[in-house]
This record gives sequence, C-alpha cells and structure tokens, in this order.
Amino acid sequence: MKYYNSIGPNPRVVNMFMAEKGIELPQVTIDLRGGENRRAPYNVEVNPAGQTPALALDDGSVLTEIIPICEYLDEKFPEPTLIGSTAEERAITRMWVRRIDLKICEPLTNGFRFAEGLPLFEPRLRCLPEAAAGLKATAQDGVKWVDGLIGGREFVVGDRLTLADLMLFAFLDFGAGVGQPIDPAFTNITGWYERMKSRPSTNPA
Repeated sequence: MKYYNSIGPNPRVVNMFMAEKGIELPQVTIDLRGGENRRAPYNVEVNPAGQTPALALDDGSVLTEIIPICEYLDEKFPEPTLIGSTAEERAITRMWVRRIDLKICEPLTNGFRFAEGLPLFEPRLRCLPEAAAGLKATAQDGVKWVDGLIGGREFVVGDRLTLADLMLFAFLDFGAGVGQPIDPAFTNITGWYERMKSRPSTNPA
C-alpha cells in the first residue's frame, strides 16, 4: 500500500488513525498549496476529485475519502479497533462519525473555504462567500449540540476512542487556527479537547 498525504484536516484524521493503531505505510506528500493535487498525474492516476488523502492498495485500486480509508485500515489491522468490535459498537461509531461530519466538519470547512481560504479555493472550486458566516454559525451550533450530549464521557461514544474522536479533534483543531475557535462555554467539548490534545497521535509531526 501507498499513502498520499498532505496538509489539512482530512489527511490529519487518517494520520492520527494510523498513529493510534501503530500503522506505518510508505507515503507520498502532495503539495496542496502548490496545486499538485489538481493536476496530472495525481488527479488522473490517483484521485480524479483532486483531493487528499488517498490510499493506493496492493491490487492497484485507490481508496479516497477519509471514512472508507479508515474503515479499510481498521479491517486490515484490527487491533486496536477504532470502529468497533461488535455490530453494535460499529453502528454507534458510524452514527457519531456521520453526525460530526454533517453538523461540524462540513460547515466548518466550507466556512473557511468561503472566507479566509477564499484566495486559495476560489480558482479551484465554486465558492459562496455570502454563505461563510452562516456556515461558521452552523458549525458552532453543531459543536454546542455535541457538547450537550457528551457530558460525563471520556470519549465521544463513551469509554472507547473511535474515529469519531479523531475526526472531531482534527477539524476543531483546524478551526481554532482559522478563526473558528471552540467557545469556552462548551465545557464538555473543551475538557474532551484537552484530553485529546495530550495524546501523541494528535501532535502533528
């Protein structure tokens, strides 16, 4: 296998996932700022969507999108699992991953792309600057909602670390660096965030 890495919260999720599981793979670093992901050979041979990360498999096929990449790695390297050991655990993890992706990750990321990131993204994709403030507020609504549900828990789903924690951390940490900090009033999230921050996997190399 070969892992195509870059800067950004999406590759960071997979990097953290592999670090937590002790997986080491050959890597190729793609220059996102230089637009390497948007031109050949990457957007022809690896990912036609021009996004990172990507995982080239031994049979020559390529997986893209962070959730299927992480699920594949969890099946190939099952210990320790970050998805779940039972059907019930896996379903709960996937439920939370979906919630976090829709309610926080997507609006937070597009809020950045359409505002602070506009000079970088405007030449590359359709941007809606008029939607930026609303998207950022939507992401904060999502954080508030999750904050109200995780009180008393060590991790998002309870007492086990999952992909949901890694996704939430990577995107909230990214948001904090681009003008979307965590509201200190969200005490459950801030406490969880500090615990996550102490994990070796969350410290970028």
